Amino acid sequence: MKNILVITYWNFEDALIQTYTLPYVRIMEKYLPADSKIYLVTLEKDHENLRGEKYRKITSAMSTRIVWLPFAYHRFGVQAMLGWVRILTKLFLLILSKKISFIHSWATPAGAAGYVLSVLTGRKLVLDSYEPHAESMVENGTWKKNSLSFKVLFLFERLQSKRASYVISATEGMRQYARIKYQVEFKNFCVKPACVDLNLFSRKNLKKPALLKSLGLNDKIVCVYAGKFGGIYFIDEVFSLLKYAHQRWGEKFRALLLTGHSQIEINEFCDRASLDRGVVIRQFVPHSDIPDYMGLGDFALTPCKPVPSKRYCTPIKDGEYWALGLPVIIPEDISDDADIIRSNNVGAVIRTYSPEYFPGALTIMEEILQESSETRYARIRALAEKYRNFSLAHDAYRNVYGDDFK
Repeated sequence: MKNILVITYWNFEDALIQTYTLPYVRIMEKYLPADSKIYLVTLEKDHENLRGEKYRKITSAMSTRIVWLPFAYHRFGVQAMLGWVRILTKLFLLILSKKISFIHSWATPAGAAGYVLSVLTGRKLVLDSYEPHAESMVENGTWKKNSLSFKVLFLFERLQSKRASYVISATEGMRQYARIKYQVEFKNFCVKPACVDLNLFSRKNLKKPALLKSLGLNDKIVCVYAGKFGGIYFIDEVFSLLKYAHQRWGEKFRALLLTGHSQIEINEFCDRASLDRGVVIRQFVPHSDIPDYMGLGDFALTPCKPVPSKRYCTPIKDGEYWALGLPVIIPEDISDDADIIRSNNVGAVIRTYSPEYFPGALTIMEEILQESSETRYARIRALAEKYRNFSLAHDAYRNVYGDDFK
């Protein structure tokens, strides 16, 4: 019996759990001995209301070998620290009582908790989705370099890197980053990009007639973006690009934004860019519906700020775009994705989201869209099959757990 404690820093309904954690947890489950269990920790902003029918609905849909452990989320500060004392105490007792063998942390904020528990219990620490977070928060302007938040997380990033028995990163370059920033040489290091369910995102999701009609997108050039604005993502620069596209293509152009931002926020972003609000269609849909809505697009955006640390991250959405055959506009030096897009001519790689690069980017989009839809889909879909296939995740977890996996 090899039980695993999986620690995340996100709430259960977040896309980062649904698309970036649970699929891999289920892969881990397939290889575990029959008497093993996986205990999944999430942090819930609405923890007080997470009772009754909602809790039962979520747990009933999960495997009996995956045990969900929701805890209350608090923003960084005194209350969060007190909350983590309670959480760590409960998890410490859980590790001992349930004979946990591995502490498997997703991303470095959760890795801080994993590090503490690993030291206290002597259990092996596995770091998954290993990429810079502290420096990324400084680079995108969220934190200051002299802030307590940065100092604490950066310290724990170094400590967990030195402690980890196994490291799973999104890019090979993270090995060098850790060597320079944390003075760590990894013995057990493997790469697992942000994989995509190629059955969920496929040809069947493209240009569904009923959806096109309901959103008024028939015979339109549709730019799609799935995600949030702010932080590591551009805001005003994106809406300036959309304004330029509208000026270039007129009423034939529409932008479909699949986002949790309110319509009021989207209207404000449009107004700041002097963009006609009618050009932008905002939809907030369940993750299960994302493929159908994303499949309405003709091209897509990845508006990550090209800060140095983004070289070591892998945007989940790029794989989803590729699986649907969508060309992408992306800044340079974003993960390995910008290089893949440039070398395969499946999008526009620009220095940054700035007006001087918009004409060239849209010219490239026009050229790619002149291909037949079948040719374009097959050519771009092949990238998802090569670089985002879940077989890569299977290989990574076999490397980590060895004989514990079949």
